[in-house]
Amino acid sequence: MLRSILSVGGLTLVSRLAGFVRDVIMAAVLGAGPVADAFLVAFRLPNHFRAIFAEGAFNAAFVPTYARLKEQDGVPVARGFADEILTGMMLVHGVLLALALGLTPQFVGLLAPGLAEDPARFDLAVTLTRITFPYLALISVATLASGALNAVNRFAMAAASPILLNICMISTLLCAGLFPTAGHAAAWGVLISGVGQVMLLLWDTERSGIGLRFARPKLDPGTRRFLKALGPAIIGSAGVQIALFADTIIATFLPSGALSALYYADRINQLPIGVVGIAVGTVLLPEMSRRLAANDDVGAAKAQARAVEFAVLLAAPFVVASLLIPDLTMRALFARGAFTAGDAAEAAATLQAYALGLIAFVVLRGFIAPFHARSDTTTPMIASLSAVAVNVALKFVLMGTLAQVGLALATAVGGWINLALLIFFAWRKGLPLGDNLLAGRLVRLFICALVLAGTLWATLPFASRLAAHLPDAREEVTLLLVVAAGGFAYIVAVIVLLGRGVLRPLLRRAGGGPPQTPAK
Repeated sequence: MLRSILSVGGLTLVSRLAGFVRDVIMAAVLGAGPVADAFLVAFRLPNHFRAIFAEGAFNAAFVPTYARLKEQDGVPVARGFADEILTGMMLVHGVLLALALGLTPQFVGLLAPGLAEDPARFDLAVTLTRITFPYLALISVATLASGALNAVNRFAMAAASPILLNICMISTLLCAGLFPTAGHAAAWGVLISGVGQVMLLLWDTERSGIGLRFARPKLDPGTRRFLKALGPAIIGSAGVQIALFADTIIATFLPSGALSALYYADRINQLPIGVVGIAVGTVLLPEMSRRLAANDDVGAAKAQARAVEFAVLLAAPFVVASLLIPDLTMRALFARGAFTAGDAAEAAATLQAYALGLIAFVVLRGFIAPFHARSDTTTPMIASLSAVAVNVALKFVLMGTLAQVGLALATAVGGWINLALLIFFAWRKGLPLGDNLLAGRLVRLFICALVLAGTLWATLPFASRLAAHLPDAREEVTLLLVVAAGGFAYIVAVIVLLGRGVLRPLLRRAGGGPPQTPAK
């Protein structure tokens, strides 16, 4: 399982690195002004709906059902189920797409009302949204194909497909002079990438023998089980997206640049969430579903414990760096071209607030998986909606004094509330919370994080003095030196406090050897 997590995480890391290159180019071309704000609204709208109807809710309902059908009834029955769901999904998204294209001004006005005060920015957001919104239907098909592949232990292509989004956007942004605005260039890159992802994943399903076809939907037991799980999953995913919608809505009333500060801070914050948290959830859900279908409750609990432990191990350095050196990080990565040092400072403060909730978001899927693997999507829905209610209320309280930093801080608080509720509900239902090794290892990882924090604090002044004599790239070199010193100290601390075994999956993955379970 850990090798699969590293496979997904490694490919996701490549995607995130490509995304970083995309964001550097986008920051230089778009900056943090009105065109950037208009594009970010257009980019967020289909992504919010994708997270509600596709990746979040769909995988929670589809993967356990597909895995159970494959385990108990065989591959042909599971394939037939996937074909029926594909047809139903395309009908629903066809209607949604028609509504969205016909009512785009109303969608933008509802979800970004602050743009109405600037007619030029509002009209541009409407135009760009009409270009990007078909991406939702395309990526939904890609999500179905990914779910089927994941359920049969094929993770690589599904994890690699998002790289196309970054490649396409980089390509169109570099040709921005051929479009009416740079925002148009970025929007067309999004749409083109959706076509590419669908083609790539459908090809992989054909190659793996689970090719998808259209079939008349039937209310057989598998489909009923899927629909029963899908409803609460959609509501739960919608709850998370409500909080993100609130960010978009509120930020449009804040001074120009607030949306961009949120976006670039969130891009850094999403790196460990995407590379680690999503990889853990992607692999753990089918793993636990298979074990529970085989009545291996102990193995399922052990898989959860190792996944959560591994997630914290990999995410802790991001938390420490985001809290201690956010200004250096933002200046080194983005402060060039149209993105000024002032823009970097705003994004850095926002990143610090996001970092307070990073661990919660990284391990969240590890605590959702035990419910979803049992086809219980109602309990995570209750936890999600409760956390969102507090999250959104805090946004309105904090926006007046902290602007977009308050929005990020409210998001962090909501993440911890969601995690706490999931743990409480699991305890109340008698579900195992990992194994008896997990708590002790998490305490030792916290000590390792303190070692890393001390190293960053001590190294920063020294690295700054070394880089001060360079003709250029001072911030970049300073960041590289500090991260290298901190990374070395963290690895040493992990080896001393947890033993070499906990790093063995990383070393085995790098060397191509078989996966190993961390030593006890």
